[in-house]
Amino acid sequence: MKPKPALYTDWGRTEYSAALERQRALLDARVHGEIPDTLVFTEHDPVFTLGARRGADAHILLSESVLKSRGIALAKTNRGGDATYHGPGQLVGYPIVSLDPRRDLHAYLRLLEQTLISALRGFGLKAGRRRGLTGVWVGKGKIAAIGVAVRSWVAWHGFALNVDCDLAAFDGIIPCGLTPDQGHVTSMSAELPKSKMPTPEKIKTEIAKEFWKLFKKYLAEKSR
Repeated sequence: MKPKPALYTDWGRTEYSAALERQRALLDARVHGEIPDTLVFTEHDPVFTLGARRGADAHILLSESVLKSRGIALAKTNRGGDATYHGPGQLVGYPIVSLDPRRDLHAYLRLLEQTLISALRGFGLKAGRRRGLTGVWVGKGKIAAIGVAVRSWVAWHGFALNVDCDLAAFDGIIPCGLTPDQGHVTSMSAELPKSKMPTPEKIKTEIAKEFWKLFKKYLAEKSR
């Protein structure tokens, strides 16, 4: 009998490249069936990451010397998507899960969006999707970015939810290739009164519960 996955594993605050190596180790272990499906949460030191989308590097607006002076790292990664920012106050989720029973990456991406939409609505935010644009939105404000990669039908990378982060850091990039008319970046703390902000632990718990519920449903629909 397969071991039941923990609700989530919390790495705390991590440096991006070190967390990437830890992700790769989990990916290898999951590909070889050595661990069950796993959900990791972390919060990164300030970093701009570049996804696999062509031209993503053109969306970094600051030179490497300026980035260094501001304490922001720059990292290339193989996830899907464009340029984005990770930093303190942002919850990053890395589900390391096998999609082999269904092999529907589009449905999995929608699952990640729905996980965050449902959790955020539970906290009183009118979160949703926008046609033609990935991620999760509150009005014209992008509150969460999504980018994944797959190896041997095991998914890794995941999502980044802006909880209470420095939104000014996004001024150094064109986040996810967004033009000003398409929208802007927002956060839970920018959208909710301080009195209604949930604790970090509550946010993680609710997102994890929603993820596993929807992932179970995703697998159950494999025969359709």
